[in-house]
Amino acid sequence: MNDFTTAYYLTSAKRFDQCPDDTGSEVAFAGRSNAGKSSALNVITDTTGLARTSKTPGRTQMINFFALDDEHRLVDLPGYGYAKVPKKIKIEWQKELSKYLEKRASLRGLILLMDIRHPLKEFDREMLDWAHSVELPVHVLLTKSDKLSNGPAGASLQKVLETINESYPLCSAQLFSSLKKQGLKEARKVLTMWLYD
Repeated sequence: MNDFTTAYYLTSAKRFDQCPDDTGSEVAFAGRSNAGKSSALNVITDTTGLARTSKTPGRTQMINFFALDDEHRLVDLPGYGYAKVPKKIKIEWQKELSKYLEKRASLRGLILLMDIRHPLKEFDREMLDWAHSVELPVHVLLTKSDKLSNGPAGASLQKVLETINESYPLCSAQLFSSLKKQGLKEARKVLTMWLYD
């Protein structure tokens, strides 16, 4: 297992042409606003405050790059969904985001975060469809799984697995809780496989 605690902030890009050199390998984290992306990144890297967390949806407004070393990176993408930003800015984000997802050669996979209480919303499905179309592997983290007891959490995971197994062959899913550090080992294992294999 590789050491994710070496992560440090590298740079932020408002536009695709501001991204760092497209070399080595990176994995991007995507999800609806407030799905827990920043918290997951902080827990996975065991670094408090690496990614800025906020109770206000839409805090991440740029593509944020975190380096593990010279050749491996984790990337925090702008939250999509109900972020409280003007429509014009939202359209601009989506344009730059799609450029990144379609053109970034070093991108090895997408960690898609969904709140376990509201999985597979319209935008989640759009991300899955996009990734499927470009044959990019996706690993779903059903976040905030501590909010449900074991039975309902397991049922939610089962439902998501049935959907993705049917339509998205390059997709997998797991339960995840940043608060309880549930599923941490499994998530790191996927990242290691994508980044270092």
